[in-house]
Amino acid sequence: MNAPDRYESFVLAPGENKVDFEIDTRIPSSAIFTFNKEDHTLGNLLRSRLLQSSHVLFAGYKVPHPLLPKFELRVQTDGEITPKDAVIAACHDLVKDLGILSREFTKEYELRKMVGSTQQQQNGLDGQ
Repeated sequence: MNAPDRYESFVLAPGENKVDFEIDTRIPSSAIFTFNKEDHTLGNLLRSRLLQSSHVLFAGYKVPHPLLPKFELRVQTDGEITPKDAVIAACHDLVKDLGILSREFTKEYELRKMVGSTQQQQNGLDGQ
């Protein structure tokens, strides 16, 4: 079969960078980041987080081809911070947000598990 191995869509090849960075000389304070072995999930998260920053004027991404696991993120800032610093800050913020989500989800799951076991015990006593 001609299909590539599945791991090739998420494992970096030797010498392949996770992120490539290129300054866009056509627009001031602008850069293009190419994220290898990633897709819309990370692209949309980063774009959304970047647009929440007061220093980011534009953030958008595109997937050059649906069969290639990469996306290009274009970022333009107001010049007070560099596009690279804006992306790094957005990544740190996303990691913090995902940590909060994980803790809250786990807490809610554990609470529902306790309530479920309590209800089962009460149903067991009611049936006797």
